[in-house]
Amino acid sequence: MPWILRALRDGIVTTRYPKHRDDYADQGVRSVARPLPDTQWDNGFDALCPTSAIDRGDGQVRLDQGRCIGCGACVRARPDVFDWETGSETMRLGRESLIVPSLAETDTGLRELRARLADRTRALRRSVHIRHVDAGSDGADEWEVQALLNPIYDVHRLGIFFTASPRHADILLVTGAGAAGMALPLARTLNAMPRPVVVIAAGTDAISGGLTSPSYATNGGVGQLLPVDVWVPGSPPTPFALLHAILRGTGRLRDPGEVNR
Repeated sequence: MPWILRALRDGIVTTRYPKHRDDYADQGVRSVARPLPDTQWDNGFDALCPTSAIDRGDGQVRLDQGRCIGCGACVRARPDVFDWETGSETMRLGRESLIVPSLAETDTGLRELRARLADRTRALRRSVHIRHVDAGSDGADEWEVQALLNPIYDVHRLGIFFTASPRHADILLVTGAGAAGMALPLARTLNAMPRPVVVIAAGTDAISGGLTSPSYATNGGVGQLLPVDVWVPGSPPTPFALLHAILRGTGRLRDPGEVNR
């Protein structure tokens, strides 16, 4: 009875994203840090980041969002240089694309990545199944993955389902820093999956190892263990960021910012 009364009181809480805009998805959350445009390098910037995400490139400040854990140390210390990246469309198809301002990466190369992924996933439109593997996470990423199943996001409405068997899965969603002991289980999981398959590295730990790397126990992210197709920064990435990555990875959203309004 209480859940009936709560439903009558709250009404429909499920987001209409991606069919319609969602203000929270667009700008309601901060994810990772970014340098402000045309910021010139100064000594001491690199010491602001505990994961060495800040570096110098061609005299400018560059920040590797794949290493950013969202601690905000750089933003608090130098708000004139660093700010927060907002919105949920943070995924990238290339690891180097997570370094901002972007490195010299040709548009042709990115178009080829998109084209190859689109060709492989052409059949994955109406219904996809996800196999999630924790490869050495602190648990934060798993809470966000689990939130995809709650009434607010309800990914089942989009034909997206989680499965316990890799033999039924179309997407391999990996969280965690890529623990050395997970190398063989990850390989077995990937080999058991039918083709085509999309591999998503979700979270800073999965991309670069985060605070745990370099370490004797980790591989500095899962990219050294698997061929990753989609990279989702954030520590942890939000459910909207994960959902956007899944939709992009399966071809249901073609370009960043492409949402039917």
